Amino acid sequence: MAEMTIREARVQDADTLADMIRLSHRDVAERFDLTKENCPKHPSFCLDSWVQADFQRGVRYFFLDTDGSPSGCMALERASDQEMYVERLSVLPHRRRCGAGIRLVAHALGEAANLGVDTLGIGIISEFSELKAWYRSLGFETESVKHFDHLPFEVCFMKRWVPVTV
Repeated sequence: MAEMTIREARVQDADTLADMIRLSHRDVAERFDLTKENCPKHPSFCLDSWVQADFQRGVRYFFLDTDGSPSGCMALERASDQEMYVERLSVLPHRRRCGAGIRLVAHALGEAANLGVDTLGIGIISEFSELKAWYRSLGFETESVKHFDHLPFEVCFMKRWVPVTV
């Protein structure tokens, strides 16, 4: 069984994070015909500068290492006193279906609980039914589905309660 650990990333890791995010979301872009022209801000086109700007806004990034090598990452952004967003959750294709994504979400829930946040939210491509089902299996529920003129798909916003820790 592979050993998985989570560690907080630093701004100096922006290039590694951007590479991992791009590679992890490339198949999604292909599946939904997303291009730099019709969806320039999709994670499959992530640039170091996006990650650096996130750090400057106070977004926190975390790596998931498998047997000592980065195999996944996510960003956590505090939306309000009571809500955090999981952003750019990414697992390298060859490391999927081994529990990495679940570990990242569990870590996000722990971070949110430590900060006293009530809910954890995420936005996904609404038509991505498998991903939606996966988040549902982790306790997320659809809050709303919205169309944005600048996106070639609808966004499904999902949310779940953060367990209270004692």
